[in-house]
Amino acid sequence: MNRVAAAALLCLTVSPAWAQQLDLSHGGPIDITARDGIEWRQAEQEVIARGDARAVRNNVTVTADRLIAWYRKKGAAGAQAPSPAAGLAGDTSTEGNEIYRLQAEGHVHIFTATDHAQGDKATYDMDQSVMVMTGRDLKLTTPNDVITARDDLEYWPQKHMAVARGNAVVITSDGKRVAADTLVAYTTDNPPPNGSATQVGAKNAPNASGDPVASSGKLERVEAFGHVSIRTPTDTVTGDRGVYVLATGMARLAGNVQITRGQNQLNGAEADVNMKTGIATLVAASSGRVHGLVLPNDTSNKSLGNDAAAGSAKQTPAPAGKKP
Repeated sequence: MNRVAAAALLCLTVSPAWAQQLDLSHGGPIDITARDGIEWRQAEQEVIARGDARAVRNNVTVTADRLIAWYRKKGAAGAQAPSPAAGLAGDTSTEGNEIYRLQAEGHVHIFTATDHAQGDKATYDMDQSVMVMTGRDLKLTTPNDVITARDDLEYWPQKHMAVARGNAVVITSDGKRVAADTLVAYTTDNPPPNGSATQVGAKNAPNASGDPVASSGKLERVEAFGHVSIRTPTDTVTGDRGVYVLATGMARLAGNVQITRGQNQLNGAEADVNMKTGIATLVAASSGRVHGLVLPNDTSNKSLGNDAAAGSAKQTPAPAGKKP
């Protein structure tokens, strides 16, 4: 076991940079420094940096109380994704190795010039190019949106996707807010095949590893699952699942939908929410009617009552597979 007193440079082969994303799996060398020293455990094939530890690769910086990097012989695990070679600078015994995992513990902060992520613990899987953050105050901030979560926050920079679980909330730069048990955020950097969105009627959230998705680019859409809540200046709309497409400004919720405006409430199968105008429209199921409770003394009852009457009279069926 060797100890390095001040700093170590993990030199990796250079590959094209991925601008502004929180991605450590591509780029030039990783520079690791620490206040209390760096420990190199050859038998365990790991490097541990303690005390104000910092790892820098191209434009991505990771800071934490402790950093742990695991390495292996290049290609030993048959990694599917390209993983750069790595070795301690000035030591030929580490040549031909590659770092396949980096873990940050305690007061974790990961950032570029534009994007920021924070939590108690973060793990980078270099083979899969995914970061998983856990702990308290989980937050991912980009110029376009802020995503928070209670349980965990996944970030897939190459797939352009972020997944937030547990009291998940996304707030866009113009103040739009969507909350749910699970949120999957997508950007225009890598849209889904044929430009199709996941249908709101799907009961289960998509498999994060199999869907092309979002990143620090322009937010394209948000898919929400479980206790979904969307707020407009006048209404709060809740449901079991939903999709919000930012280009159109439209959101559709499905399953036990409620629209609440003041003390008034409408219930139905689905609802369309225009996030630009703040107008929410209840849609009746093909075999049902919408239901509304309108209090005559509530100042918001006029428009809500008209919505309820229109929905009841028309009994508008919800077309299968209709998207916002």
